[in-house]
Formats: sequence, C-alpha cells, structure tokens
Amino acid sequence: MHDVAHRGSPRIIAITNQKGGVGKTTTAINLAAGLVERGARVLLVDLDPQGNASTGLGVVADDRRTTTYDLLIDELPLSEVILKTSIPGLLICPANSDLASADMELVANEKRSFLLHDALRQPSIVEYDLDFILIDCPPSLSLLTVNALVASHSVLVPLQAEFFALEGLSQLMLTLRDVRQSANSDLRIEGVVMTMVDSRNRLSQQVESDARDTLGDLVFTTTIPRNVRVSEAPSFALPVLHYDSHSKGSEAYRSLAAEVIARHPIARRPEETGI
Repeated sequence: MHDVAHRGSPRIIAITNQKGGVGKTTTAINLAAGLVERGARVLLVDLDPQGNASTGLGVVADDRRTTTYDLLIDELPLSEVILKTSIPGLLICPANSDLASADMELVANEKRSFLLHDALRQPSIVEYDLDFILIDCPPSLSLLTVNALVASHSVLVPLQAEFFALEGLSQLMLTLRDVRQSANSDLRIEGVVMTMVDSRNRLSQQVESDARDTLGDLVFTTTIPRNVRVSEAPSFALPVLHYDSHSKGSEAYRSLAAEVIARHPIARRPEETGI
C-alpha cells in the first residue's frame, strides 16, 4: 500500500485581499480546479461567511450540515467537515453564514488565532493524500483571516487592475508583517495575481505596469482577463475550466496553476508511475 505519510505535508496557501470584488473566490475555485487538472489533490477551505466558494462548487445549503464554523468553534475532526465535490481530486470544507459570528465567539478563546492551523494539521490529514490546501478568506482583515494567515505557508493576493489597487495592498502587507512577527514567522507571499485585466484599457495596463514595477517578481506572469465565461460559471456551480474549457479565463487559470506547480512540484502517485 502507498504510504501517504511519505508524501510530506500539503502546501497551504491563503487567498486573500481585504477588498471585496477583486476575484478572490473566483481565483480560489479556478486555481483549485487548475491544480487538480495537473494531477494535484486539493482541499479548498471556504472561510468566507458568504459561502460563495461552496456554492460555486455545487455544495447546496442542505449539504452543509457541518462547516468550517464547526471546525473552528467546536473543533470537529476534519473527517466530519470535508466533502467531495463533483470534481475528482477536489475536496471542500464548506461554509455558511454561521461563520459571520465566529469572530465574536473566537475572541474569548486563548487559541483563537491558531484554531485553523491546528485543524489543518490533524493527523488524519494524511488520509486525504493532499498536495495543496487553498483557503478562501473573507474580504476583511478579521480574526478569520488571521487564522488563515497563521495556518498557511504562503499568501496569494488577487489584485484587481483598477485605480487605488496598490494602496489597498499596503494594509494587507502590514498585517502579514504583524503575523510574521507574532505567530507565523515562516509566512511568505506566494505572489500577486492581476485579475479582471482588460488589455484594451489604458488604466488597466497602467495598474499592471505599476504593480510589476513596485512588486517585481512577486507578481505572477499570468494575468486573469475580464471574461464573461468566468462570470457565468458560478451560476452553473462549476469552475470556468469545466463550464467552458476553451475560454480565455480557463486558459489563464491553467497558466496560473502551472506557475504554482512549477514552484511546488507534486509527487507522482503509484497509479501514475505503474507501481
């Protein structure tokens, strides 16, 4: 039998930007799908009280009997929260509006910043044979987001190609610095991905240019274009890679997944090597 313990720990990446509407959940869903398409096994942790990542992967409200709220507040085992999705190799810890009260309930818990960290390091995690854990954070620098940052190896920041984008990034960078100093000294920036890029729009081009000048190699080569198929896909409860595999949005997220896997190669499994 294949010993999954020898595979090492999954790479945990928080996808976050305190500003809403930047393509955060869209990136979480489609990067997960892109990684799976390249042979990775992925767990998506929905940490947003809106639960849009769960909805976007077809997890209906009635199936969310236990959620990330229970994982954090009641410290339930992962096995009681993780669900399969319609995409083989992609699992999810779903969320619902219960999470909206989690910040208040966590304040009195002395382990309040480490609950997700501990939950994602339960011994049973090896049973899922994961390569990546992606965390879809709420659009705020809340205690939930701090939990994600403490739990993660790195942070991926979707940055919308619009005016004031870089100003909003500065507050997030300060928060990352605080988390490094207090709770997770190994936290790194995985990268910044430009989203909703309109190559015909001069402002969009300028914002991307400014981001690359300011942040250098932290900005992924891949950019995510404005694409109607990307916008339509969640209403069909599918990643765009499955809704319209040949769309420009799909190709962009495939490219982003390729960049991530180039940095963190995945181990080949016995069925892939003929063992």
